[in-house]
Amino acid sequence: MGIGDKMRGLASSAQEGVKSSTLSFFHFTLRFVTGILLGLVLGLIGQELVGYGTFALLFVMVVILGIIMKVLSNWSMGQILIFDLICVLVAMLLRMYILVAP
Repeated sequence: MGIGDKMRGLASSAQEGVKSSTLSFFHFTLRFVTGILLGLVLGLIGQELVGYGTFALLFVMVVILGIIMKVLSNWSMGQILIFDLICVLVAMLLRMYILVAP
């Protein structure tokens, strides 16, 4: 086994490490963005219904973010994207209901 084989092995292991790190980073970012958006939406709904202040809104956002991060930790990126799609469709349905309701 020569120096060329060792260098090829080192380069391929570095490439696999970068690929793994990038996928892990995108998975974390996708979970974080999903959690922040759901936390914001549910916090604003709660603020309108109950009438609590800014600190309670931030608290609800952080709690929802933590729950979403924990629940989605074992899901694949495809499953998270399908979950996001379902959330967007439900939001559009609620928007349509609000616009049509008298």
